[in-house]
Amino acid sequence: MSSARYIAVLGFTLLAAPAFAQADKVVAKVDDIAITEKDVQLATEDLGERLAQLPEERKRDEVVNYLVDLKLGAKAAAEAKIGDTPDFAARLAYYREKVLLDEYLSREGKKAVTAEAAKKLFDDTTKAMTPEEEAHARHILVEDEAQAKAAVERLKKGEDFAKVAAELSKDPGSGKEGGDLGWFTKDRMVPEFAEAAFKLKKGEVSEPVKSQFGWHVIKLEDKRSKPLPDFAAVKPQIDQYLERKAQQDLVLAMREKAKVERLDKPAQPAPDAAKPAEPKKN
Repeated sequence: MSSARYIAVLGFTLLAAPAFAQADKVVAKVDDIAITEKDVQLATEDLGERLAQLPEERKRDEVVNYLVDLKLGAKAAAEAKIGDTPDFAARLAYYREKVLLDEYLSREGKKAVTAEAAKKLFDDTTKAMTPEEEAHARHILVEDEAQAKAAVERLKKGEDFAKVAAELSKDPGSGKEGGDLGWFTKDRMVPEFAEAAFKLKKGEVSEPVKSQFGWHVIKLEDKRSKPLPDFAAVKPQIDQYLERKAQQDLVLAMREKAKVERLDKPAQPAPDAAKPAEPKKN
């Protein structure tokens, strides 16, 4: 072996050794059966949602306890020769193929997630988006028209809208915030409310408006075109989409190239054979 080749191999060994050593580190033993750091990693991935419900400080103990039970159960199953049955062999073959597919799709999918692909998808999507109008409004929600008209009269006399809303509004969400609804598009509100709010000019207050929730008095704070999403904020969703699309495309491409025969279904009759015979004409 050349000195350069030897140095390269040695360098790889020195760099990779800590990672392998960490994965092989024994963290527990049960009946002299080792539980390694790699076992903990794999079990953590497998348990998923079950661990999500636990406090962070309890998760590792839960995983190690699970692995103890797993090792003991697997040992007992081996002694009972469960692994020697045809059913187990078929199940093992199935899960081997499943894990192989999952790993293959995961690796290939990640190749499609690049900074360039994410930015291109973001740019193409935002260019195709139609600007949408948003309104920022406050409202006072009361039970009947008389109460709504009384609120309007107080506002006309110069009382502060937020103060009146905090005092009168029955809306449990916005009432304590001076009736502030924040920014919203038309589709987020009931039609009667949305129509009245978007007709107002900045600073205007509506006459009483009836909806299924009661009577509203609306003040328009401002209008704007809905801002485009921030690339950094949506990049995780873009990356996820790119990965899943690449995986889907890969599966479809493999299926397209393969010869698939369904032997559990009867052959479909030819189109002509499926038609009933026409009666002979005399």
